[in-house]
Amino acid sequence: MSTIEHDASGQRFSTEVDGFRAHLDYTLTGNVMNIMHTRVPDQIGGRGIAATLTRAALEAAREAGWKVNAVCSYAAAYLARHPEETPKEHMDALLDEALDESYPASDPPAVGSSD
Repeated sequence: MSTIEHDASGQRFSTEVDGFRAHLDYTLTGNVMNIMHTRVPDQIGGRGIAATLTRAALEAAREAGWKVNAVCSYAAAYLARHPEETPKEHMDALLDEALDESYPASDPPAVGSSD
């Protein structure tokens, strides 16, 4: 496979294989990389190209200190299969959100008895 190119201004990672171009598009919202779309032409599918693009995007997010939001179904499935590649900051934010949903700040703690 060719090298992965990162067009930061175009918010796209891409590579060319056998004359076909594959890409991963993202958007930035503050410090969150939203992986929006991964596209690999059928002619070069099944070679791990989408995984390589996703790894490149995750590495760039890690280096920049960004969290990652996988809007793209492929990227979401990739992160589920490879949780070790998810930026730590993203995992911490997900845990914080889960705790906030489980224990809202307005609920009193269930410690002791008020009888």
